[in-house]
Amino acid sequence: MKRRTILRLAGAGLLVGSLLGGSAFAEGIAGAPAPFDKGGVKVALVTFISAGDFFQAYQAGAQKQAKELGIDLQIFSGRQDAAAQREQVEQAINLGVQGIIIDHGQPEALKDVAQKALDAGIKVVAFDVNLDNPKIPQVEQSDHELAKAALGQALADNGTAFNAGYVYVAGFAPLDRRNEIWEEVKKANPGIVEKAHFGAVNDTTATSTADQAKAAFRANPDITVVFAPYDEFARGVKLATDELGISDKVKIYSADVSTADITEITAEGSPWVATAATNPAVVGAVSVRAVAKLIAGEDPGHNIVVKPVLITQKDLRAAGIKTVEDLDAKLPAFGQSDAATAPWIPAAK
Repeated sequence: MKRRTILRLAGAGLLVGSLLGGSAFAEGIAGAPAPFDKGGVKVALVTFISAGDFFQAYQAGAQKQAKELGIDLQIFSGRQDAAAQREQVEQAINLGVQGIIIDHGQPEALKDVAQKALDAGIKVVAFDVNLDNPKIPQVEQSDHELAKAALGQALADNGTAFNAGYVYVAGFAPLDRRNEIWEEVKKANPGIVEKAHFGAVNDTTATSTADQAKAAFRANPDITVVFAPYDEFARGVKLATDELGISDKVKIYSADVSTADITEITAEGSPWVATAATNPAVVGAVSVRAVAKLIAGEDPGHNIVVKPVLITQKDLRAAGIKTVEDLDAKLPAFGQSDAATAPWIPAAK
């Protein structure tokens, strides 16, 4: 999902740049392949979604890994504006970057400008957007596994027959992949009845989803389970159950996690009982490593998968986990990935 506006300096908050210390760019990395041995490598991260803890953590992880590699990472921040994202990719090309990371977005708006970048000799990596190009590696969180883990817990908690609400917006690669598993689970368990389907992706995703969820619950008071496979969706559904006073009658299962999510999941009486997630900061670091390997003439692989873990309310409470940092410390599988690594690439601290 991608971000909107460096072309309109006077509107949205432009590039959240990161000139991460000029000396690092000048010195390079001893023993690294060109051009990282001399430094001065420039990469653009062109995003689509501006709001949400997941995307802020993703960017932070990308920035830390870029700093370790001496990369001048420029972040183009958007607000779910497909046309602006196209323009940002074009601007990155005109700036003469050596690599572009495309973070989410709408494929039909991006495929041709991504190819234009390749034609200009720029290496391109995509995170959670399928550009359908064999020359563009795809970084993903194993969205099928995310959905399987969350729905597996839903089945364990609620059995194979229940009335469900489902939050989904088509056209976003990670959500589309998670939807495939939802459809498989419903087919395999005909006792699951999808009573309501709703959702929104915009500048106020959680609030918009909450409004839709309240309408869905009022129309379908027999909904007992909600699959909300994006944490902003889950946050909106929880807000709706809190406002309607039905948090004790509904269980929410989601994907993705942040410190704010952990606070909401572990709150007394919270209906948000499980999520499946990767560490977004780790995914950001993997994205930067992948484009760095391409720039250095190495192959990071076409499908670069960061594996998720299941995180339950019960486990968070039992372990006293309150932050993502606690998760890193107490659940090592969450805090690291060996995807797109190389001996010359320093680990993100």
